[in-house]
Amino acid sequence: MPTRTTARTTTRPTLSAKDLTVPAPRRGPALLRRALWWGVLTLTGGVERRGRLPEGGCVVVANHSSHADTAALLAALDARHTPAIGAAADYWFASPWRSRICRRLAAGFPVRRKGGGTDDLLAMSDDLRAGRAVVLFPEGTRAPGAADSEVGSFHRGALLLAEHAQVPVVPVGIAGTNRLLPKHGRLRSALVRIRIGEPLPASVTPEQARDAVAALHRRTNEESLRDSVVRRRVAAVAASRRGLPIAFLWAGAEALSWPLMPELLLAVACVAAPRAALKLSVTALAGSLAGSLLALQLASSGTPLPAPLTTDRMYSTVRTQLAAEGAAAVRHQPWNGIPFKVYAAEAGRADVPRADWLVASATARGTRTLAVGLGFAAFGMLMRRWRRFYPGYLVLLGAGFTVGLTLIVLGWSG
Repeated sequence: MPTRTTARTTTRPTLSAKDLTVPAPRRGPALLRRALWWGVLTLTGGVERRGRLPEGGCVVVANHSSHADTAALLAALDARHTPAIGAAADYWFASPWRSRICRRLAAGFPVRRKGGGTDDLLAMSDDLRAGRAVVLFPEGTRAPGAADSEVGSFHRGALLLAEHAQVPVVPVGIAGTNRLLPKHGRLRSALVRIRIGEPLPASVTPEQARDAVAALHRRTNEESLRDSVVRRRVAAVAASRRGLPIAFLWAGAEALSWPLMPELLLAVACVAAPRAALKLSVTALAGSLAGSLLALQLASSGTPLPAPLTTDRMYSTVRTQLAAEGAAAVRHQPWNGIPFKVYAAEAGRADVPRADWLVASATARGTRTLAVGLGFAAFGMLMRRWRRFYPGYLVLLGAGFTVGLTLIVLGWSG
């Protein structure tokens, strides 16, 4: 939200008394805003913060290249400071609905860019003395890029406010928001990093403040996210043209005979490549349904198929369920541990109508397959900053799957 903090005294835009009134800070809404934006940014690639604000009130000055900067700061800054964001009055408070959105979702307060801006800022002095953090973008507009040289010169308004309230100025470097939401561009997935610097005295000059922010921005922007070679290779396959055929064939084979369920593949691939999760999950579901229809056909014609890691008790239980419920019996499969191929084979022997089977199994399998795929994708986004531990995750996943499968087979034995 660009804010130009100049001291000119030309004709001021008309603002209502309500617009010029800054609500008293409350920690509850600040906590909710932080949770909201942390959740949103987690889903769009993650947010990472280094450093903390000092005790008491402070003026936060940051570089500005995207509207997502505000969300990033609200997600990263401590709610105990109940941060307030300076927003351009002529843009964010130009209409009642935009004003409400700005106030409620961003804790925004109006700052006039064509006269009166200094007065608007100084009105926040009491809030600063009470321990609140006031966030300003002294460049006054969004920069088009991410390089250090593109951090523009700072206007004096933020520093005048800090000096008037006698609170420190805290420089903050933001990186990644220009990739997440470029100026005049579309929302994309990107990790956002916030680095909070050491407090500067209230007497700091605009050049000194700008240099501190530029250094933090450059340092943050140049950091590379530590990753695993294994994860990168798995992600490359999952997102390539090979990913979908692998998911389809794996799931289809499991519906016929293969002992490893497609959700295991999704747990591996969707954590490595979260953005490919939906298409991988849908493709795996399609493979399961296609394989089950083939299994029905083979079973109804008396063609036997190998069925490793199954037991006689599984087959007898499924026969009983099918006799009582027909195709709808497959609804039990996602929860009871009996492999999908057992239901498909017994449905073929029981001459369950293909259409009924397809509808029932699409609902039962679709619920679990899509939930698992998207759930692991969300986990992959949450764990983005720890991607270097992906091989360890695979070890734990394999061990957990082995133990779980063993317990299921033993539980259905006898």
